[in-house]
Amino acid sequence: MTYKNWLAEWLENYIRTSNKTRTYERYKNMIAIHINPHLGDYETDDISAIILQKFVSTLLNKDNKRTQKGLSPSYIACIMAVVKSSLKTANTLGIINKFDANNVKLPKIIEKQVDCFSVHEQKKVENYILNNHKAQLKGIIICLYTGLRIGELLALTWDDINFEKRTLNISKSCHDGYTDGKHCVVMDTPKTQNSARQIPLSKPIIPLLKELKKNSKCDYVISYNDKPILVRTYQRTFELLLKRLNIPHKGFHATRHTFATRAIECGMDVKTLSEILGHKNATITLNRYAHSLWEHKADMMNSLGKML
Repeated sequence: MTYKNWLAEWLENYIRTSNKTRTYERYKNMIAIHINPHLGDYETDDISAIILQKFVSTLLNKDNKRTQKGLSPSYIACIMAVVKSSLKTANTLGIINKFDANNVKLPKIIEKQVDCFSVHEQKKVENYILNNHKAQLKGIIICLYTGLRIGELLALTWDDINFEKRTLNISKSCHDGYTDGKHCVVMDTPKTQNSARQIPLSKPIIPLLKELKKNSKCDYVISYNDKPILVRTYQRTFELLLKRLNIPHKGFHATRHTFATRAIECGMDVKTLSEILGHKNATITLNRYAHSLWEHKADMMNSLGKML
């Protein structure tokens, strides 16, 4: 059996039936763009560690279809995870005699520095939004004070908010998809099991949410023309806002990093922050925001030094 034929069978019978639609679509896309063109015509049992190592080298040097350059180490790791999983299943089922994909060396992933807004930039963004008539922009402030992911924000409905208890319930997320050849918003379960969580709302967010609800004719907290907003559309809105305010480009995820950084600066403990962000455990939070934690401790020590 050729590898592309096995991948098609693996996708339909082992991935589609046990994973989110978004995961299935992502795997399908990686296979079509990166895996099949290089490995698809091999017999599945002929794919060796040497062949896979050459495949990794190709991805690293020239497989970006847009730039004609190499892919990032982190994306290569995602592609190879698909390859390994498919080959491991093939080995378990007896389709291939040997599984040696674990012998392939992957390029080292360099952890990116957390990108967040300075206090000045954050205030600049907030002041502009609060003085702007576009209600959908207020979702950016919600993220700055809750740490929501963009998919969680755009899936948020009014029944997720308890004004009396001042809590926000994360029970779903969304992503962009296609229906009949058109872009559409696809509602889904949260990113991970730990992503389903309840977040306490700070006092400044309550009146903002009440104002939004008063003027809303839609079930979704953030909407446009009473319809949910595409993730890519909202990302573009965010990019244009930063450009208008002369703030250096940052991805939307910077709002989440900014919330976490401000929380640490205010003295929030790592375990509490981890639960609010929906991380699997506090170690993930600690590793991701170690630099901010160190700076906070250094500031505390400097303050203590001035008291002595």
